[in-house]
Amino acid sequence: MVSDVPEKLELELRRGVVVLAVLSQLRELRYGYELRQSLASQGLTIEEGTLYPLLRRLESQGVLNSEWQTTDGKPRRYYALNPEGRALLERLTSSWRGLNTTMNQLLESGTESWT
Repeated sequence: MVSDVPEKLELELRRGVVVLAVLSQLRELRYGYELRQSLASQGLTIEEGTLYPLLRRLESQGVLNSEWQTTDGKPRRYYALNPEGRALLERLTSSWRGLNTTMNQLLESGTESWT
């Protein structure tokens, strides 16, 4: 097996859940760094070069609202789900749960042949 194949496949898996993870944390206003910290503290590290373009894309797609706020003299852009974003989060959460259930069944049935 080529040594970088597992890492590439893991990266593909992670890419598939990053949008859902980000949306799940934007039920309330958060700025980028705070969002990164929240995700990292729960085990999902996202690089700045991935997160900030994703936030801008989600905003341009009409699922996030953003606003500039000045706290301690430092301007920060805060993001939160708008009604379309909440509907998308609900839809993606439902899809995720269905896929998760299916994958658990597939993985469990596959382990029976290993023993």
